[in-house]
Amino acid sequence: MSEKQASFYESVERNFDKAAGFTGLPKGLLEQIKVCNSIYQMNFPVRIGNGFQVIEAYRVQHSHHRLPTKGGIRFSHHVNQDEVMALASLMTYKCALVDVPFGGAKGGVKISPRKYTPEQLEKITRRYAVELVRKNFIGPGVDVPAPDYGTGSREMAWILDTYQQLRNGELDSAACVTGKPVHQNGIQGRTEATGRGVFYGLREMLSYPEDCKAMGMTPGIEGKTMVIQGLGNVGTYTGSISIKEGGVKVIAVSEIEGTIINEKGIDIDKLVKYRKNKGSIIGFPGTKKLDKRDDWVAIPCDILVPAALESQINKSNAKRVKAKIIAEAANGPVTANAEEILLKKGIVIVPDMYLNAGGVTVSYFEWLKNLSHVRYGRIEKRFDHNAYSNIVALVEKTTGKKVSQKEKTFLTKGADEVDLVRSGLEETMVTAYAQIREVYKRKKKVEDLRTAAFVSAINKVASDYMTLGIFP
Repeated sequence: MSEKQASFYESVERNFDKAAGFTGLPKGLLEQIKVCNSIYQMNFPVRIGNGFQVIEAYRVQHSHHRLPTKGGIRFSHHVNQDEVMALASLMTYKCALVDVPFGGAKGGVKISPRKYTPEQLEKITRRYAVELVRKNFIGPGVDVPAPDYGTGSREMAWILDTYQQLRNGELDSAACVTGKPVHQNGIQGRTEATGRGVFYGLREMLSYPEDCKAMGMTPGIEGKTMVIQGLGNVGTYTGSISIKEGGVKVIAVSEIEGTIINEKGIDIDKLVKYRKNKGSIIGFPGTKKLDKRDDWVAIPCDILVPAALESQINKSNAKRVKAKIIAEAANGPVTANAEEILLKKGIVIVPDMYLNAGGVTVSYFEWLKNLSHVRYGRIEKRFDHNAYSNIVALVEKTTGKKVSQKEKTFLTKGADEVDLVRSGLEETMVTAYAQIREVYKRKKKVEDLRTAAFVSAINKVASDYMTLGIFP
């Protein structure tokens, strides 16, 4: 199948089929896991200006092996049924891989957000939410949307408000959607979650000396060079956190307006502020603009991070890649045909279904918070602080030495919500990578991390089906 013929969904199916052969599961069970269970395609009118515009939108629930289903909503003029089906499928495998108890889902609205005012976007978002409620495609125990490309906490707040108006008095209504503003039943750490998960995943991968040696790299993430394509939420936090907490050097950034490079390193936080003021990354002090924007793919580096849309590395440019690791921060940025070329070149691809799972992991924490109706850390933070203070006081009394106030504050601090969220996310990424690596090392013919991740995910979903007695 040629690159032009292979759609995003077909590419996901090819990866599934490649891994399925290593599971030993019955054909019928594999077909059930693979297929999308429910597809809702809708067209609804919204008053825009002096007239009406008919909006095309989708919601796909890929798997009902666990409920609720879970997945983001994207606003993009590229949205189509194939794309939403592919993204919903990846959500099923992603949730299974990181042991988050959801089935996979995804939503899409075929619009370009930049062409609409905030008031018009609110109308579209609320109308879409009404359609989901009418067909029972949203609810705390049914299907829980979240932000994706082109949407954020603002849109999630509109959806929550619309849902609560239509389902007045529902006790757990706040759990109908995640990625909400913190002051509207959201959770601290959700905005950075996907980018932070990318950092934790890369750091964990590079913690194994023998694996690093096989890639021709020294162990550890510190000092590694990184190129980022896409300075949205995911790309921004991946770069910023990798620099601050990992000692990574970001040497190039690519965006729609062009690609800039500085071998000495680019400060992502300053670059984001510069772009906000100037409307472009071009001209950022100390950087040079590449003649061709798409040349980001060929910049020599340790880690290449495609953090925008799918199919950015494809058959036409895969041969130009000079990175040692491709970190799939976006969904499906490497096509199936491109992957074949990259693997032959010895380039390691850290798959999206693992690496960008930080978003759904923290969404899970938010969902649990909404169902429990209590903020993380509220019950135990003060108790822990008092207990640690007593321990420090006892040590001071026993040793006769005083601890400085700065040290005492550090030692006696109880965990805030964001501390607990980050800790839970870190544990999730560490554990999931260990499971992927175990499959990769154990099964001799599994030659890449994506196949290993699919094998791990498929086996977990299959276990749920067999537990339910559907497939004995």
